[in-house]
Amino acid sequence: MDPTMDDDVLDAVGPRLRALRRDRGITLAELAATTGVSESTLSRLESGQRRPSLELLLPLARIYDVPLDDLVGAPRTGDPRIHLKPVRRFGMTFVPLSRRPGGVHAFKMIIPARPEPLEPTPQTHEGFEWLYVLNGRLRLVIGERDLTLPPGEAAEFDTSLPHWLGSADGGVVELLILFGLQGVRAHVRNEPRRNTMS
Repeated sequence: MDPTMDDDVLDAVGPRLRALRRDRGITLAELAATTGVSESTLSRLESGQRRPSLELLLPLARIYDVPLDDLVGAPRTGDPRIHLKPVRRFGMTFVPLSRRPGGVHAFKMIIPARPEPLEPTPQTHEGFEWLYVLNGRLRLVIGERDLTLPPGEAAEFDTSLPHWLGSADGGVVELLILFGLQGVRAHVRNEPRRNTMS
């Protein structure tokens, strides 16, 4: 790699850190208190007077909740393809679509075809989930509600309620899922409802 390219990448870190901090509405004093890095060091880092190091960048990546590569703005190298690693759990396949630590996580979920649909076995856990049906017919059980969602329909719910997802008719179901910890929700804008009352 060209050394001047390394310099360009490192020179861009300071302005990126300043922009991130201002975007989050955090002062240098608040950042110093949460990271344990002195206010003067943070100021010099943002102004480019201090070279970034792993020791300084790791706590900042944690506070800003971004991958270290994004924080540094390191150029992508090698194969440009993204190699997604599917995970099989509870007889279903989950394909992670996001790499971000913390915050909302995105997955593609595939429920396999079965000769006969399964009986619901509701589970609970901390968090909030938003889902969108890409293909197939989803059976979604939340508490006492038993819903069937065709392709193009979406749902959101608190996962501390007993819930279960499965195929409504035994066929394959493909979903897009956004999952966040309690208090982290996906925000979907809707058109304002028109008042139909005269």
